[in-house]
Amino acid sequence: MSDQVAEERFQALGGIGREQSVRLTTRRWWRLAWYGRLCREPTDLAGLVVLIGFVVVAAGAPWLAPHDPTAVDGRAILAPSSTEHLLGTDNLGRDVLSRLIHGARWTLGTAILAALAIVAIGVTVGVIAGYFGGIVDNVLMRIVDVLLAFPSLVLALAIVGTLGPSLTNVMIGMIAVWWVDYARVIRGMTVSVREREYIASAHCCGAAPFHIILRHLLPNVIPSVILLATLEFGSLMLAISGLSFLGLGAQPPTPEWGTMLNNGRPFFQRAPELMLYPGMAITITVVACNLVGDGLRDVLDPRLRRR
Repeated sequence: MSDQVAEERFQALGGIGREQSVRLTTRRWWRLAWYGRLCREPTDLAGLVVLIGFVVVAAGAPWLAPHDPTAVDGRAILAPSSTEHLLGTDNLGRDVLSRLIHGARWTLGTAILAALAIVAIGVTVGVIAGYFGGIVDNVLMRIVDVLLAFPSLVLALAIVGTLGPSLTNVMIGMIAVWWVDYARVIRGMTVSVREREYIASAHCCGAAPFHIILRHLLPNVIPSVILLATLEFGSLMLAISGLSFLGLGAQPPTPEWGTMLNNGRPFFQRAPELMLYPGMAITITVVACNLVGDGLRDVLDPRLRRR
């Protein structure tokens, strides 16, 4: 993938163009994001509210859950909805609502941690390769090219299969293969910003490379990274839940949404809600992330703003 293709791909996602990257500072980005179209569009605002709601539920899971998510009750196996169990129980008598609430902590928490690590690695590699160039750029980009030659999910499956099934290993596998897209895009942006006059002025003033990267390059890169991470977060969460559904992620009795889907599969005909509830939770969260990402894209790219 050439630099021009990477730039066009990022702009197709709503990234900041070359002419806009210098003028758009981090402070202006936050002002636009919170007071611009993101809060005026009903669908974007709905996605933001839903996403914040899930995060609040995940943070307050120990206090919001009515029961212990791992407590087994042999007298209430596959019980229907009732005042005691609002969403019923599973095949072991565990409260489904409590497991869903705690599952938000496991699923969202894992996805957020993985996303932060992916962004950190991708931005670091991309900025270093784009700023220093030369042999450093060639070595890092050849590593990226090798990883991009394999389908991301297949490579993650191979890594997790080698390390063994666990949620930690799933997170390691996703981080190991997901950062390359960020590195390629950030490298292209860094190359374009590196040629600006104020970067040359900083060099002439004797500024250290670390100072230039931290003060001049990152403020123009971070807003676009946040936008890309928001758009990719839903896919990342789907991949993590999918691996858990295949039995490679969280292991019972951990109340993770993908694992709950797998546990409810044998009882689909008798109690379809065991798969319906976690499936709806995953779907709603992913849709909310996509809505927020679309809203941020409209905010950051004036060409996509609707009148």
